[in-house]
Amino acid sequence: MSSPDSPVVFEVNDGVATITLNRPEQMNTINGELGSALIESLREVRNRDDIRVAVITGNGRAFCAGADLRSRADGPAAASGVAGLFRTDDAPGFHEFDAKKPIIGAVNGYALGGGFEIALSCDLLIASEAATFGLPEITLGFFPLAGAPVKLPRGISRTMANDMLFTGERIDAKKAYEYGIVSRVVPADELLPTAQAMAAKIASYAPLAVRSMLELVKRQGNLPEGEAMRLASTMRWAIGQTSDAKEGPRAFAEKRTPVFKGE
Repeated sequence: MSSPDSPVVFEVNDGVATITLNRPEQMNTINGELGSALIESLREVRNRDDIRVAVITGNGRAFCAGADLRSRADGPAAASGVAGLFRTDDAPGFHEFDAKKPIIGAVNGYALGGGFEIALSCDLLIASEAATFGLPEITLGFFPLAGAPVKLPRGISRTMANDMLFTGERIDAKKAYEYGIVSRVVPADELLPTAQAMAAKIASYAPLAVRSMLELVKRQGNLPEGEAMRLASTMRWAIGQTSDAKEGPRAFAEKRTPVFKGE
């Protein structure tokens, strides 16, 4: 568990890691310290066997309001620390980082620019009624750093994505749900409990099956349908050979909760 004063607070409970962006006075904007701490938290999620799912959220009234523009304005050296979240010399940026486990984004407030791109990089995304999404980079004379012009048109309709990309206008949680950016919108006080309950449910399932499902979902988008189906068939066969795949039906027949061991 990290310090409450850390730019990212990292906690683990019953197989679920909660990663909280923690610069509330700066609306959780990304500077070098926050970027490095977030990547380090994701490394821990990937490397620890006792973690099966992660939740990312923000402290205060913002999820993440993007890059700390004061760092960018201070010049290239300072800006490079901000950009470290998206690409570094020794590790992939967040949008390329594969934690090998599902990541749930719980958007509690402003998700703007790079903050929106952090949200887009999550595997599941829910929002509070107070959430706001936007990509203001075009209005500031530069380009999104973490793939929004690629990811957003693949996740929602091209015209809706282009509207956000070219106008820089913000949308609220209701519109984000209508667009298909988020799967659920809940009252603010229910956001983190909802995300953690979702994470706990996923964490209770067979971890090898969950990871294979995640890998398939991520890989199939780049494959022709026939190849994707063959990949799915191969993965289904491999998972079918695991002990957990036998434990599930056995527990169902015995009317008890299955005990999955990741084997």
